[in-house]
Amino acid sequence: MTAFSLEPEQTAWCAELRTLAAERLRPLAEKGEPGAVNRPLVAELGALGLLSRLFTSGALDLCLMRESLAYACTEAETALALQGLGAHPVHAHGTDAQRARWLPRVSDGTAVAAFALSEPGAGSDAAALALRAAPRTEQAPRAEQAPPTPQAPPTEHAPPAPQAPRAEQAPRTQQPPRPQALPTPQTPPDRQFPPAPSSSLAAEPDSGSRWRLTGEKCWISNAPEADFYTVFARTTPGAGARGVTAFLVPADRPGLTGTALNMLSPHPIGTLAFDAVPVGADDVLGEVDRGFRVAMGTLNLFRPSVGAFAVGMAQAALDATLAHTARRDAFGGKLSDLQTVAHQVAEMALRTDAARLMVYAAATAYDAGAADVPKRAAMAKLLATETAQYVVDTAVQLHGARALRRGHLLEHLYREVRAPRVYEGASEVQRGIIAKELYTAATQGEDVP
Repeated sequence: MTAFSLEPEQTAWCAELRTLAAERLRPLAEKGEPGAVNRPLVAELGALGLLSRLFTSGALDLCLMRESLAYACTEAETALALQGLGAHPVHAHGTDAQRARWLPRVSDGTAVAAFALSEPGAGSDAAALALRAAPRTEQAPRAEQAPPTPQAPPTEHAPPAPQAPRAEQAPRTQQPPRPQALPTPQTPPDRQFPPAPSSSLAAEPDSGSRWRLTGEKCWISNAPEADFYTVFARTTPGAGARGVTAFLVPADRPGLTGTALNMLSPHPIGTLAFDAVPVGADDVLGEVDRGFRVAMGTLNLFRPSVGAFAVGMAQAALDATLAHTARRDAFGGKLSDLQTVAHQVAEMALRTDAARLMVYAAATAYDAGAADVPKRAAMAKLLATETAQYVVDTAVQLHGARALRRGHLLEHLYREVRAPRVYEGASEVQRGIIAKELYTAATQGEDVP
């Protein structure tokens, strides 16, 4: 692995980003509606030139941006990351017309993007997608004819973060809610109840190169308020990962509806229902039946930066703990004088720095075009997200009850830090990727570092 360190210019840029996040982005985040897309915040990210850098920077710069923003404003970090995740397939695989229509608007923050991969039956097992793309000449099966009845999401498909108690939002008995149409994404839909689960998404072709998408996506960040979705649907049944196609689907397509979900950590996320949504050759990203490559290429870029997000939160928790333990009076001295406390703080710092170095190494490998990027990206995400969970939890323990009070930095981080261990490939999936890559290299006679 190549040894490296950040250049002084990069270090100064990170410090500038932390200042911008604290002074210009955090006030906008605090004014936003919890769980909704914060369009003023997205627009400010565009005005600062950060969104355009998503398409001109390498993986290391992406990690530096996400870590720096996460340190001072997790909401800004998440808004930036979701723009990149949803629009990167357009940047990397889109046609000239697709890029010209959407990338300038994503860059200036006037269009919100979303990455629609997960389904009720395909979360960590992304190759099991079932959203159908049916030929338009056939009678496409409709996923849901009657309005859905309020019910909980399927328990066997865990959300990225546990549902918080919502006693005040119990299903109403008067009338079951209908999924909200998406012709005007700027208007948030009813956020009270998720729709009943319907069939998974599939695409069946029409005469020429036209399909209708039928099924459902769930746990989609920025849904149902995004302006367009990168949607992965099955165009060849029974073909596994080789039968998936990526489509660019504007939010105003007929038959596309969605409902927001309420999460433990307020976050714009929801379900999407596709009722024979029309798509054509002009909507394909990349090649037909090669959409899984689009998805995995995007995730290989963004997985190290999920680790960077985690490192930013861990560093914020560590710094808060250093300040608290140094000034807190306890047992005739300061809390930091207790060896058990000092050793815990040392362990927090050790793990945070180790995770940071692995994230930077994975990002550098991606930028260098290294062959072992999938392994390094998985290692970086796994170590950094698990580390951040440990560091934030330890910080809460050393702060005591004050850290559990609503509005405290650590109360916020405690809720935020849980989801990254699940989304974009759960920790268990990352371990599987690492092991597969190691054994593949061993059987091919390659050196395994």
